[in-house]
Amino acid sequence: MSKNIVLAVTGGIAAYKSAILVRRLKDYGFDIRVVMTTGAQAFITPLTFQALSANPVHTTLLDPDAEAGMGHIELARWADLVLVAPASCDVMAKLAQGLADDLLSTLYLATKAPVWIAPAMNQHMWSAKATQRNLETLTADGVHVMMPDAGSQACGDVGRGRMPEPEVLAEQVFAYFQQKQRDLAKKVGILAGQRVVITAGPTREAIDPVRYISNHSTGKMGFALATACYAAGAEVTLIAGPVSLATPFGVKRHNVTSATEMLTHSLACIDAGCDVFIATAAVADYKVAEVATQKIKKSGDTLAIHLLKNPDIVATVAEHTRRPFMVGFAAETQHVEDYAHKKMIAKKLDMIACNDVSRSDIGFASDHNAMVVFFAQQYAMSAQTLPRATKFQIAEKLVESISVALTQLKHHRA
Repeated sequence: MSKNIVLAVTGGIAAYKSAILVRRLKDYGFDIRVVMTTGAQAFITPLTFQALSANPVHTTLLDPDAEAGMGHIELARWADLVLVAPASCDVMAKLAQGLADDLLSTLYLATKAPVWIAPAMNQHMWSAKATQRNLETLTADGVHVMMPDAGSQACGDVGRGRMPEPEVLAEQVFAYFQQKQRDLAKKVGILAGQRVVITAGPTREAIDPVRYISNHSTGKMGFALATACYAAGAEVTLIAGPVSLATPFGVKRHNVTSATEMLTHSLACIDAGCDVFIATAAVADYKVAEVATQKIKKSGDTLAIHLLKNPDIVATVAEHTRRPFMVGFAAETQHVEDYAHKKMIAKKLDMIACNDVSRSDIGFASDHNAMVVFFAQQYAMSAQTLPRATKFQIAEKLVESISVALTQLKHHRA
């Protein structure tokens, strides 16, 4: 999701969390520019934020190197959102009163972008009548307040005033832009009205009550696709293997363990109505013929386990009488494109995305990916190369490709 965020960091021990927040926001694909008050620089250096954001850090109001000294106006126009985190008691007072004696307070008055604040301060300062008056003023002015958490504080007090965790803040920012995109997508979204089913993550095939066969898939690519499809206007159902990922906003989720369970849920979704089926799950090819009811005890130097072939979920769905548009994935370690192209033909897919999981910088467990996408011959579409990017960015590109192919299919049927 390509949006511009100005992150304003003010004075307070919670400023260290803002460094982590930059990383989390960038994971979602946001472009970040950091503004630091003088107080913030007493806790953390501008160089830290420059390295994390890959952009210059702004610390002064009258910067001769920024738009001929009008840096605050340039930032105000650039921002899609201004996020003040942490927002100190002093800065809240400044913003509430409309003062404009530094970069942040001037930026606040000059921007038309939404402004969010995440207050962080001592519990007594937070509950003070003056602070609560300023809070009411800011809220009345349209500022969105991400309320502080309660808990132990650096000063030794226990109470409300802790800045929410960076992961929580980043997720809320992402959900906000996603919902805005979703609202537009209901009218003009490239997948508006489409019912999309996505399989994601690994499957586990039990050996005994404590052991199983599985793989290294984390489900990140499938969950990113669920997010992108929902943002594009689709009704999304996610069939997830055992992963530790939060359900994307607006997405319906079914949790499964084995390949057989994943197939059962997939067929149920097809019967209920499905327009696009995206198979990102790394399904175990084999299952144990006879699962032991008790833990297998160690005895001897070898152990033989008889395996049976698992049902092929993608091929089964592709042969269904109510066959949806089929998108497959191929995670390979060699001859990646050749194997993927053959898989697309053998399983009668409409398109397939392949990646090289032998690379350490993409694929399983990584936040990044790189893919080559092939389309079935009837679409007359050339292969598409998606260079290394975050999985959210890759997902958005894949959704665009699916939309183009669906348009081609509609014209072909007409």
